Amino acid sequence: MSAPVLATGALLAAGGVALGLRRMDYERIPAVAVLSSAFFVASLIHVPAGPSSVHLVLNGLVGILLGWMAFPSILVALSLHAVLFQFGGITSLGVNTVIMAAPAVVSFYLFGPLVRRGHIMGIIGGFGAGAAGIGIGSLLVAAALVSTGESFAGVAKLVVAAHVPVMVIEGIVTAFCITFLKKVKPEILEVGK
Repeated sequence: MSAPVLATGALLAAGGVALGLRRMDYERIPAVAVLSSAFFVASLIHVPAGPSSVHLVLNGLVGILLGWMAFPSILVALSLHAVLFQFGGITSLGVNTVIMAAPAVVSFYLFGPLVRRGHIMGIIGGFGAGAAGIGIGSLLVAAALVSTGESFAGVAKLVVAAHVPVMVIEGIVTAFCITFLKKVKPEILEVGK
């Protein structure tokens, strides 16, 4: 990625992390830690798909459960990926954080109210959050690639296309997680209400 894309990503990530930390209280730190680890583990399994790779991320679920706190949560997980496994890298950490955390926050605002309603609406909201998390993330990857240079336009299209099946799978996984949480610990879904 070009220097302007990396710098913009770093600035946006810093703003998102600052806002997330400002909204975090001490009682939520264990939830943030657990969701960071869930994001970390889920995104470790990479399946090659053309010039990129696809994997579950759970950023829609992280967004529903944490809101703006998704930024610091995802930053921690991505930092560990970069340091321990050389996934993503340190220089692109800001861009990667925005690509994963911004869709999480969008999912929080778009689908959070649905998730907190009845059973059927919770399933629909969970599916929407999971699918949107991956869909918006893949569009942000495409935008970062095209912003780097027009020569990446073909790759950007392939990245978005490769993530369409993952959107469906992530939506189903997130819907199941939301249904489970509504039964065993419904108060965890009340963040930002």
